Amino acid sequence: MAKILVVDDAEFLRVRISKMLVGDGYEVIEAENGLLALNAYKAQKPDVVLMDITMPEMDGLTALREILAVDSGAKVIMLTALGQESVVLEAIKSGAKDFIVKPFERDRVVGALQKLIG
Repeated sequence: MAKILVVDDAEFLRVRISKMLVGDGYEVIEAENGLLALNAYKAQKPDVVLMDITMPEMDGLTALREILAVDSGAKVIMLTALGQESVVLEAIKSGAKDFIVKPFERDRVVGALQKLIG
């Protein structure tokens, strides 16, 4: 099954997403900020990245650009709170493949992954 990198500074959210994905048979890697996500991406080469936008150390937009600089074919889905529409547009322009608004439904997350993984 596919390997997913879950990136969010909120541990409860990482755990929630990870449990959901592991239950569906995905392999999950976690990172708590963009800098750790970049390092994890380079080391683990996940199939898809689920990444929050607002994080310490390195925000999601910067991490998105850095990951795409390493791998132009990277598949990144941004996780966003309501009210971050302008940032979401910037993320899509920068190369994000999709976005999911928090709080999210399981079907939306799984559907977005299946669309990218095939």
